[in-house]
Amino acid sequence: MIKSGGLWKGIQFRKHKYVGDPQNALRVFSEKMVDELVMLDIEATQENRGPDIDLIKRVANECYMPFAFGGGVKTVEDVGRVLRSGAEKVVIGTATVENPALIEQSANVYGRQSIVASIDYKQDLLGRKRVYIYSGKKRTKMDPLALAVEMEQRGAGEILVTSIMNEGSGKGLDIEFLKSVTQKVEIPVIGSGGVATIEDIVEGIEKSELSAVAVGSLVTFSGPHRSVLINYPTMPWLEE
Repeated sequence: MIKSGGLWKGIQFRKHKYVGDPQNALRVFSEKMVDELVMLDIEATQENRGPDIDLIKRVANECYMPFAFGGGVKTVEDVGRVLRSGAEKVVIGTATVENPALIEQSANVYGRQSIVASIDYKQDLLGRKRVYIYSGKKRTKMDPLALAVEMEQRGAGEILVTSIMNEGSGKGLDIEFLKSVTQKVEIPVIGSGGVATIEDIVEGIEKSELSAVAVGSLVTFSGPHRSVLINYPTMPWLEE
């Protein structure tokens, strides 16, 4: 996650810890041949500003893999600016609730393959899952599963689903809920929140039928004391 121009990693969308300069991390990930990168500016929407175009251009110059960028995207024009600056995909989060027509409008102009709908959710005391926006700061009445279905109908090409309670915890993915999403939509679903091991990735793909798994702590920290170490573990399936 991007915050104040730096790279940060949190726990349950809070307790963010600075882990370095984004461009230094990019060089490591490029050398390790990471499949794809997702960068989310967690302050842009809260501060009512648009996407950080200068940062996107710097990332594009260093990045040798496809990357998606999110944060501050409110209009179709914002989507175009992000794509023209070098990103392959645009991640749209808060607007999925506040302005869902943006998904449809952007997909019509730039193609659904360029649009990733991001859904952050948390379970309340009654066991109901609810969507949160503004980087987890604002609770909505929206059901995340219903929102995922709507996003597909409106033209999103992928859906990034993140469990706020699992994020940064190392508890593993919310397998059951992610499976309910993949069974309801036909577009690719990316699971996020809680991955601590390679086994968590395998479990998510096999049991939840995910198209991909997003990881953060796994490639950022090392050891029980969460020492910062930007890395990319060997994926066993790449050696087959």
